[in-house]
Amino acid sequence: MEIIIRSMDAQGDPQTRSFSRNSSVNSRLVLGIENEKLVYTVAAVEPYERDVQMEDTDYGFSETPPTIFFAEVNGKLAGRIKMLKWWNQFGYVEDLVVNPEYRGAGIGRKLLERGIRWARENNFPGVMLETQDDNVPACMLYQSCGFVLGGFDRNVYKGIDPKRKDSALYWYLIF
Repeated sequence: MEIIIRSMDAQGDPQTRSFSRNSSVNSRLVLGIENEKLVYTVAAVEPYERDVQMEDTDYGFSETPPTIFFAEVNGKLAGRIKMLKWWNQFGYVEDLVVNPEYRGAGIGRKLLERGIRWARENNFPGVMLETQDDNVPACMLYQSCGFVLGGFDRNVYKGIDPKRKDSALYWYLIF
């Protein structure tokens, strides 16, 4: 399988709404602190389906528009990463998504590596991103690419749904 990574052209890409964030969850990260460092273990949970709506949002933290890279497999859109200059001068992964039929094929890694390269090319001090404690495959990808867990927020999603139990996790790759 040949994976091609390309940047978004000036006209954008109307197919971006075709991505799916749906996934099955059967584990989550359990956080702890050792020697003033965040640590975690992976614990099994009662399986459930995660349905996250797609957003195409620029939150206005930067005057610079986002840089978007797409992954294609055999001419079909398989994934996307959206990179921003964040308020703290880091490159920020605002969005990384791989369609379910292509997960596990290395597409997320290739997109993340391209985003990291973009941050280096633009002389950012590193890359940061946010994900959830029940998105264990993403967390394992970030760790395997050198990211470290730098923080968490147990309440950030409560405004969306007061019953949500997942926590936001903040990952950093410092150059």
